[in-house]
Amino acid sequence: MDQANPFETPKTFSLHRAEYLVGFAVSTGLLLAHIDEIRWIPAVALFLYIDLIGYIPGAIAFKRSGGKPISKVYYVLYNVMHSLITQAAVAALWCWLIGPEWALLVLPFHLFGDRGLFGNFMKSFALPFEPVRQTGYLRLLDDLGVAHPKPVGHAQDPEPVGHIAEAPRPAARAREEALR
Repeated sequence: MDQANPFETPKTFSLHRAEYLVGFAVSTGLLLAHIDEIRWIPAVALFLYIDLIGYIPGAIAFKRSGGKPISKVYYVLYNVMHSLITQAAVAALWCWLIGPEWALLVLPFHLFGDRGLFGNFMKSFALPFEPVRQTGYLRLLDDLGVAHPKPVGHAQDPEPVGHIAEAPRPAARAREEALR
């Protein structure tokens, strides 16, 4: 789900991220091996456009909302722009229209870096746009007898659930209070 609530154990989440670190290392190695052959203006543009469209608008909306739920449009933009499928289509279209070139390596470099280095995967409508520890995930870890991962810091205290509007049931509220 996100780095605060992967709904995997912390160990399997680390292994999942490690797989993307391999892709990040390969794309980094290829970028370095062909550094003199890269057209840097297209490379920088390809690297940045993913976040300019897919992350920054949602991050701004989330910050402005004070942690309250934001439009699902931002989640869709993030997920579409951070999809390996979308970026493979962009690379294929680029190769067809402009021709293959080493600058395209920044696409997997960006996505593998986001997932491997930062633990950023697709965003779920059920969670806040930015990672916030969920009491349900922490209870799951407790039930499994697994230590909690380190918390993710935020300037404000976002609501613990993204787009679920119903109020917690009394029993759920009591459990949440007991966890605090």
